[in-house]
Amino acid sequence: MSGHNKWSTIKRRKGAQDAKRGKIFTRIIKEITIAARMGGGDPDGNPRLRRAIDAAKAANMPNDNVDRAIKKGTGELEGVTYEELVYEGVGPFGLLFVMEVMTDNRNRTAAEVRKLFDKADGQLGQSGSATWAFEQKGVIRLAKDAATEEKLFEVAVGAGAEDLEGDDEQWTITTPRNELDAVATAIEEAGVKVDEANLEWLPNTPREVDGEEARKLYALYEALDDHDDVQSVFVDFELSDAAAAELE
Repeated sequence: MSGHNKWSTIKRRKGAQDAKRGKIFTRIIKEITIAARMGGGDPDGNPRLRRAIDAAKAANMPNDNVDRAIKKGTGELEGVTYEELVYEGVGPFGLLFVMEVMTDNRNRTAAEVRKLFDKADGQLGQSGSATWAFEQKGVIRLAKDAATEEKLFEVAVGAGAEDLEGDDEQWTITTPRNELDAVATAIEEAGVKVDEANLEWLPNTPREVDGEEARKLYALYEALDDHDDVQSVFVDFELSDAAAAELE
């Protein structure tokens, strides 16, 4: 729990940096485009698209950008065709990485991601080389002052959530993969604003790291997360208190 919260704090900091660089918009536009292509352009009948549009609103993305991305996904406007992939790798010290990728050129992206692993004394692996140590879950995040623990527990668990935890800034709710939309909808219908609702790869038995291990592993995480075609990066390690304080 505590390691997960430390990662959340660091990821929020990095998310703020990415927003300043416009990377958040790029990721959301890709997600909207693929969601519309896979499930149609109506968010009422396409939960994935609805989540992407909610993320766009949270990032203050102009409505025109959202509309264009939807139309490119449905084919009403000409646009790049993205392919959705999961890459897996072994980083330094044998720790594992899972990356969700959206690319218009899988050969180029694979070569570039492989180079990042090579530089970090790691290796881009085959399918199954890392995901065996993770489970895909629904993860919902909302502001700490959005609701009390008692209310959230009652609503979320009643709708099918598995776990609820909090840090100083936010609540994090974990759900089975197929229950994400039902739980997020139940929370919103209870009058509570959801900030994020996504499917994420969560490690089964994360290992705590600190010192040089933490610095090298986080450097690889950051390099992968900064790649234009990488949407999300998940790892099977947690940061010690000292490492988290240093990296923050």
